[in-house]
Amino acid sequence: MKSFEYARPTTEAEAVEFLGENGIQAAILAGGTDLTSLLRAELVSPSRVVDLKQVPSLHQVTRLEGGVQIGALVTLADLATNPLLAGYPSLFDVVDGVRSIQVQGSGTIGGDLCHLPNCWYFRKGYGLLGQDNGVSLPETGDNRYHAIFGNEGAAKFVNASRFAPALIAWGAKVRIVGTSHKTTSRDRSGGSSVDAEWIPLEYFYVTPKTERQGNTILKPGQFVSHIWLPDANQITSATYEVLQMEGLDWPLAAASVCLDVDGGFVRGASIVMGHVAPTPWVAGDASRWLIGRQIDEDTAGVAADVAVSSAKPLSMNEYKVQIARTAVKRALLKATGQLDS
Repeated sequence: MKSFEYARPTTEAEAVEFLGENGIQAAILAGGTDLTSLLRAELVSPSRVVDLKQVPSLHQVTRLEGGVQIGALVTLADLATNPLLAGYPSLFDVVDGVRSIQVQGSGTIGGDLCHLPNCWYFRKGYGLLGQDNGVSLPETGDNRYHAIFGNEGAAKFVNASRFAPALIAWGAKVRIVGTSHKTTSRDRSGGSSVDAEWIPLEYFYVTPKTERQGNTILKPGQFVSHIWLPDANQITSATYEVLQMEGLDWPLAAASVCLDVDGGFVRGASIVMGHVAPTPWVAGDASRWLIGRQIDEDTAGVAADVAVSSAKPLSMNEYKVQIARTAVKRALLKATGQLDS
């Protein structure tokens, strides 16, 4: 591990200052569950690490403008027990799937959203696109766990966030803080004003075409400070993750759903798949197909078929199409209380 400066801001404004200083290549420390391994492997080599844990507002869950605002440093364990989040069971499903007390206690929701890909080519130092002398290693080599959607370009990895599908299904927004944003808002931690902007989480992720592009819209000097969810009202939700092991593991595929059901018929639906594409994959056609229908084994199966109908598996991951289909079907049945196990 290479040496680096360590900064410990106590306000959002201080964090922006530490991150945005000219000539500084900075990394953000939230829970540290992933950054530590990245630093040890020298996959990231910042000249400064900015620890956000002393910024009070980033740990809070509060009511805000017809919804709930979650600080980016709220841990998985705190998220699961906060009464303001009781109406969002699809988030609890994700926490329950993280089979590690240590990760639940230290991992943060903001850190999860910004988690870099688990692609083994990236983790072995071949870059975000997994290329060796211009050759795509995921395309020509072992691609069992790679993308089955959105993989036509150079990016073959799958988005690693476990919470993003559930949050996107809810219509979540994220607050991006940093010096390049034009909108000025009050520092949520009580300091001076900072440049900030709320954007739909769906548009936070990008499929990179080059190594320098990254997999989110974040630019140097920016960070995610909060997540906003609309009021749950009568929406029912669920997440279903397909895990290979009973212990700590990453999903092979996942699906999160939010449903507005009235009199047994679907009035509104949102289905988002995870770990199947370089970004969380919104299954818009499947969501629209459900409108006006009752959910049972048959309709859930048809919706799942529609959700995976455009999949383009690589040479070794066709099995993920069926797994993704299963995740969608079971998430729909789980959200409507029809899943036995």
